[in-house]
Amino acid sequence: MNVVVLAAGMGKRMNSALPKVLHPIAGRPMLARVLDTARQLPDARITVVIGHGGDLVRKTFDDPALRWAVQEPQRGTGHAVQQAVPFLDNGARTLVLYGDVPLTRAETLRSLSDVADDGSAAATEVLAILTVTLADPTGYGRIVRDVASGHIEAIVEEKDATSAQRAITEVNTGILVAPTERLKGWLAGLSNDNAQGEYYLTDIVALARKDGVAVVAIQPAHVWETVGVNSKAQLVELERQAQANEAERLLAAGVTLMDAARIDVRGTLACGRDVTIDVGCVFEGDVYLGDGVTVGPYAVVRHASVLRGARIGAFSCIDGSEGGRIEIGEGRIVGPCARS
Repeated sequence: MNVVVLAAGMGKRMNSALPKVLHPIAGRPMLARVLDTARQLPDARITVVIGHGGDLVRKTFDDPALRWAVQEPQRGTGHAVQQAVPFLDNGARTLVLYGDVPLTRAETLRSLSDVADDGSAAATEVLAILTVTLADPTGYGRIVRDVASGHIEAIVEEKDATSAQRAITEVNTGILVAPTERLKGWLAGLSNDNAQGEYYLTDIVALARKDGVAVVAIQPAHVWETVGVNSKAQLVELERQAQANEAERLLAAGVTLMDAARIDVRGTLACGRDVTIDVGCVFEGDVYLGDGVTVGPYAVVRHASVLRGARIGAFSCIDGSEGGRIEIGEGRIVGPCARS
């Protein structure tokens, strides 16, 4: 599968010199999370479209398997995908993702891909899009369906929508899977005759319908999978969602959390059996807690392996480094307020 990740935006509302897609969610750049998800898809050939701060973005992800396209200047999402066209193999479908939408699950993308490939001879002629239904759809492109059949006919951006269309609550997430050869033709046919003067990727829906290509949609299990970041406030909201997801994962694995709403994992946390974590703890980098480990309230553990039966006291700081992890021995007790 071709995967195009759009990561060229400046993110003016972030008010930061750091490119938007490099801002962290749960200790890792948003773009890193998107790339990790894309790599879980079979035979993913990933192209990242960069623009603002592109040199820094490319330097941050020194992966020879990634392909890079440059969008300069930025003229809309359709224009961004156009820059990736030279890297797209006609023999595979193309998935479009966004570098500032970091919490989409691989399961959702696999379901979207399955809808685009139903195993029939006509599977290459399906455009599959991910939509959500929102109580307040303000700011999103609306999904316009035929009243009689319910089939998707177009996506209309809010600034171009009529009052009736603005009342629609099913909205576009931007994530889609398209037949690649068709997609290239649709991209070439885009117009910027709209309120923004940009080339909208969403306009390919109307072009697909004109060509007789079926447009289908699925919705994710969770709305937060499709939420993007355009401001520091939205960054905080997704950070809390990411932490809630991590707490849910730990609980499902048998970890005892004294308060699931008061834990921060800023990296990766692996736990053995019968691990107990008190309130306010922070785990940074790569951390392992062995069987029977107890972590007291407000402890900070960075880049460390804490072995079987060890006890980390309240307000303790276990401070390893990314290049040289620290190991807390089996059964050891690190007292309250201690550093190690």
